[in-house]
Amino acid sequence: MSAITEFLFPAPAKRTAGAIVGWWEKRRFAYNVAVGSSGLVSLGLTWLLWALPPNGASPGIPWVVPVVFGVAANICYTLGPAVELAVEKMFGRDILPTGPVLYRMGLTFSVGLTFLPMLMALWWLVVRGVMAIF
Repeated sequence: MSAITEFLFPAPAKRTAGAIVGWWEKRRFAYNVAVGSSGLVSLGLTWLLWALPPNGASPGIPWVVPVVFGVAANICYTLGPAVELAVEKMFGRDILPTGPVLYRMGLTFSVGLTFLPMLMALWWLVVRGVMAIF
């Protein structure tokens, strides 16, 4: 398997509590790198979009915002093994392992959420441009 395939479609953990928690913790660093990198790109592009004319001014993004987001993302990441263990407890062996799907969905949501400020800044740039014309 290629590295990206292993990253996005990992093999599930063995069906024990310790193996499930270990499986999630093994992937936490890669999750943090992906979400943190996308957050840095988003911050840079947000700053650039705010600085563009008309009426461009760089917003002062407090350092606490990315830190709080990073802490919140890791708290939400910790819910992954809890949900997987709850599903395992409720349905037992009658359901396929849910870890890889939960991981992929959580990673996609987290990375997407980091790009929200950039999308909002892009929208505001369009609004400023239209307002400058009319």
